[in-house]
Amino acid sequence: MTKGAIEADQLGDQEFKSDYGLRYAYLAGSMYKGIASKEMVVALGRAGLMGFLGTGGLDLEEVEASIRYFKSELGDSGRFGLNLLNNLEQPGLELRTVDLYLKLGVRFIEAAAFVRITPGLVQYRLTGIKRDPDGTVRPRQMILAKVSRPEVAAAFMRPPPPELLQQLIRTGRLTQPEGDLGATVPMADDICVEADSGGHTDRGVAFTLLPSIVMLRDELQRQHGYSRRIRVGAAGGIGTPHAAAAAFVLGADFILTGSINQCTREAGTSAAVKDLLEQLQVQDTAHAPAGDMFELGSKVQVAKRGLLFPARANKLYELYRRFQSLEEIDEKTRREIEVKYFKRSFDEVWHETQTHYNQIDRSVVIDSESNPRRKMALIFKWYFVHSTRLALHGTPGETLDYQIHCGPALGAFNQWVKGSELQSWRNRYVADLGERIMQAAAAILSERLATMTGGV
Repeated sequence: MTKGAIEADQLGDQEFKSDYGLRYAYLAGSMYKGIASKEMVVALGRAGLMGFLGTGGLDLEEVEASIRYFKSELGDSGRFGLNLLNNLEQPGLELRTVDLYLKLGVRFIEAAAFVRITPGLVQYRLTGIKRDPDGTVRPRQMILAKVSRPEVAAAFMRPPPPELLQQLIRTGRLTQPEGDLGATVPMADDICVEADSGGHTDRGVAFTLLPSIVMLRDELQRQHGYSRRIRVGAAGGIGTPHAAAAAFVLGADFILTGSINQCTREAGTSAAVKDLLEQLQVQDTAHAPAGDMFELGSKVQVAKRGLLFPARANKLYELYRRFQSLEEIDEKTRREIEVKYFKRSFDEVWHETQTHYNQIDRSVVIDSESNPRRKMALIFKWYFVHSTRLALHGTPGETLDYQIHCGPALGAFNQWVKGSELQSWRNRYVADLGERIMQAAAAILSERLATMTGGV
């Protein structure tokens, strides 16, 4: 080891690595529909790293099978995590998911898309909480909260809301001792600050957002006097060792990657999508409406190079803003959507949508029959589900409509590996990417430190 050199395992918070059982302060985040696949999670766990299964859009049977697979493949290491997604359309699904996680002993979750603390989060956090012999109150389950706004970060840095504690105790989901101890700990062990990432994004800038939330953490840590330090990590835009190094200099206790992992052999998406992603440059992304929060105007960041999905998705949202029903849309525009976007009539799309909601929540169909604008929104939202399915399956002849969540980090990564064996995604393995990024980040920081100190 060169005198004064920084090693990869020195980066980040050492307690974080100990709590998660990691070699490096490095995680791979979830990507919905199992794009962050069970194979990806296992590959990372075997390498002394950890990833989170992308559970959004998977049914509970698939999730349960994946947990059992992790346990059989990774044994007692426990180096696996799962996503818990705030589902506004099916709020009951969150509690059923939490029940499953607790039943099967899932200790690590990535909480994503939450804007407030929910009963499911509190139940997961506090079930089995105990006081150690040294007096430290220690939850059995750990929550890593992905946030992009300071007020959401603050909610996770505070103890659970008292009214939720009382509600869970009354309904028998928590015991009184669990509620009493739970009132003394923060909702999350780790806050992951998500800058302008692939998928759902508030377009935050890491250089302003991360320091802001680090300072907020310091303030709330002092205010509540927690015995354990809340860690703050960085995600969004991390696709090169240079970005990783910058995050650690800004004060990140760990880093979490996303978009770059979608273009690896283990990613649960089609070869057609990976072929497209392999060519992306930093300017080849755009923002489009989020299908799951279409009516609210929330945005996702997607790939745009060679694709028409972003433009078409934005057109649908523009029409939703302008009109109160499908009948108000002029015939030319209507035909363009049916023929070019949907490749089927609005009636055919509505029939498929009805069939889906009749199986999970018939009240949605009943409400939409008397609410023309709601019906229009559901028909337009079908396109977002359809475009995701096309991409995941790599449907030939439908490439223009692929919806691929991706941030510019992948473009930077592609530039970093250009001309090397990693230029082809077929040579990219998720654990190897993590190893290379952390090792190279340490080398960059060592070089910069030597330059600034004159080699002293």
